[in-house]
Amino acid sequence: MIYETVRIGSSNLTLYCISNSKEMNPNRRRPLVLICPGGGYEYVSDREAEPIALRFLSYGFHAAVLRYTCNTHADIKSPVYPKPQQELADSIAYIRDNAQRLNTNPDMLAVMGFSAGAHLAGSIGCLWKRYGKASRPNALVLCYPVISSGEFAHKGSFDNLCGTDETLRAQLSLENQVSSETPPTFLWHTKTDDCVPVQNSILFKAALDKFGIPSELRLFETGHHGLSLATDEVSKVTHRTVNEEVQIWPELVRSWLLGLFGQDWY
Repeated sequence: MIYETVRIGSSNLTLYCISNSKEMNPNRRRPLVLICPGGGYEYVSDREAEPIALRFLSYGFHAAVLRYTCNTHADIKSPVYPKPQQELADSIAYIRDNAQRLNTNPDMLAVMGFSAGAHLAGSIGCLWKRYGKASRPNALVLCYPVISSGEFAHKGSFDNLCGTDETLRAQLSLENQVSSETPPTFLWHTKTDDCVPVQNSILFKAALDKFGIPSELRLFETGHHGLSLATDEVSKVTHRTVNEEVQIWPELVRSWLLGLFGQDWY
């Protein structure tokens, strides 16, 4: 396995790439899932980082985790935009530039985000032209995403990202930034999320449908915000975040990505 951490701007990109073997398709070029954990643009959650990477490694995908720059002091006078977006764009370009060494297919790169990390993923999916063609993901996976700065906003995320700049907040309300060139997208959310309302996912799905972007939205009846894998392994210290109904989501994403990328690489 290639396991390494590289510096991208002020962020760390950790790569988990499965080695090829002469016994098992020695020329294999696997898809890669680039993970952006959540944390309200204030911190990067460990619960949504390596455990997610290990799950997708078990499916035969490469994985990477981006620990992007955050507003660690939660000071709205010092907004963090556009550093995380640039770091994600540069990380995607880095992976593609090193695709041969990493045994990955540069046309099978999915960006997966959680909560505010899903806003980061979605913003590069919608606004990739600002950063160049090499930064456009081939797919998005948005898990209980922060999307809208409007009525259903997660205020803390937008405070940390944009500060008091109302024009910037409106520009980064992603339901208004979807275009015909936004990548195919898988979303999931719980209906009882009391931190980031489920309407965030619904608004983004409606925008994708308007432009005919292939997409899938899975809504679960109950569940706290920030479930990650919803297993004991990633349960929060402060309260238990185990939800057996939600635990199926990685399998749903795996099937969706295989439908999008095909299975010839296996």
